[in-house]
Amino acid sequence: MTDDRLGWVRRLGAMVQTGARCAVGGQAVIEGVMMRSPKSFVVAVRRSDSRIVVREQPWETLFGRVRPLRWPFLRGGIVLIESLWNGMSALNFSAEQAMPEEEGESARAESNEGAGEAANTTDAAQDADSGGEGTGKAAAEARVATERATKDGAAPRQATAQERWMMGLTMIVSIALGLGLFVGLPHLLTWLLGEGTGLNLPTNGVAFHLIDGVFKALIFVAYLAAISLMPDIRRVFEFHGAEHKSIWAYESGEPLTPESAARHTRLHPRCGTSFIILVLAVSIVLFAAVFPFLPTFSERGIVNQLCLIAIKLPLMFPVAGIAYELQRLSARSSCPRVILWLVRPGLWIQRITTREPSIDQIEVALVALKRALARESGVITGPAEVRLYDDYAAATDFDEAPQALGDGLSAAVENRG
Repeated sequence: MTDDRLGWVRRLGAMVQTGARCAVGGQAVIEGVMMRSPKSFVVAVRRSDSRIVVREQPWETLFGRVRPLRWPFLRGGIVLIESLWNGMSALNFSAEQAMPEEEGESARAESNEGAGEAANTTDAAQDADSGGEGTGKAAAEARVATERATKDGAAPRQATAQERWMMGLTMIVSIALGLGLFVGLPHLLTWLLGEGTGLNLPTNGVAFHLIDGVFKALIFVAYLAAISLMPDIRRVFEFHGAEHKSIWAYESGEPLTPESAARHTRLHPRCGTSFIILVLAVSIVLFAAVFPFLPTFSERGIVNQLCLIAIKLPLMFPVAGIAYELQRLSARSSCPRVILWLVRPGLWIQRITTREPSIDQIEVALVALKRALARESGVITGPAEVRLYDDYAAATDFDEAPQALGDGLSAAVENRG
């Protein structure tokens, strides 16, 4: 076994020994990282002027009061939907904050409308747009007012009803495209392979679903490899690596410093990439078990296959639920070895979805992580807010050691049962 493989195995062992520490997760965004603990939700973004803007708020639970939806094997699909919803919110925030200064002035001015002096920003910007004298002065006043409102602390701008509707529509379209690409297309390719080559590939046979799974994996890897060629996506993948390194440092009980986190691997078994691989494996088993009991819906081959695809789509909900429970199980000391082997392909694919980050990028990830932990443990209190910090030291300047933050989080998780 290579040193790299031994490294992640040792780190996984450290992670399962800390149990409750697994409650922290994250996501790379544009020029930053989102981190969440059970109740807190923090996005940190490095702006074009090198300062760090941080948005802190509670994790938004879409169906929190419907307790049956939090039961095992049901909660996985709900958590996935919530993660998509909050992740899209984090991406929108990061895109706005990562704009170059001259492009982002008007967007940041709009985000602070109605918040003290920032209300005057709109009037100043309108005066500037009118083309009258003092355009430069109006723009400068707009920037100063926006900076002051952000730095002094302001409630995160709440999305309007129209924006929430558009975000929901975007999420629905994204899910539909994803299901079409990774569920519908592999199924049709497998059917066409059987029809075109004369192979005996009935949909009620295990061979059909195994080949379907191979097509899914190939499409997934090809998609990731293609988008990784884009410079902007490669930069997001670097922040993805920074997120993983920071979480490893926390779960290993080490100091939450950029130097400490940098020593860790950028691969993590609880990454969303590993979750997708588990979804693929579970779907093969579940579809192979269910499809023998399905009737022939039409004598026309293509129509029958489209009907079968329509059956697969709602089955992805229990597939996600089972995969979620398997991933949670992979973080326990009692985890069967076969589950650990199932998450290993996800680690291999993370060599595409993560890149080695710089110290500056790790700093941003640690800002999000430390402030999420601090809010979770009560070290930082107060309302949800957006704040602008000059550097990493300013953003992490609170009087509590990282280890104590970890202990506070563990206690919070244990108390929640």
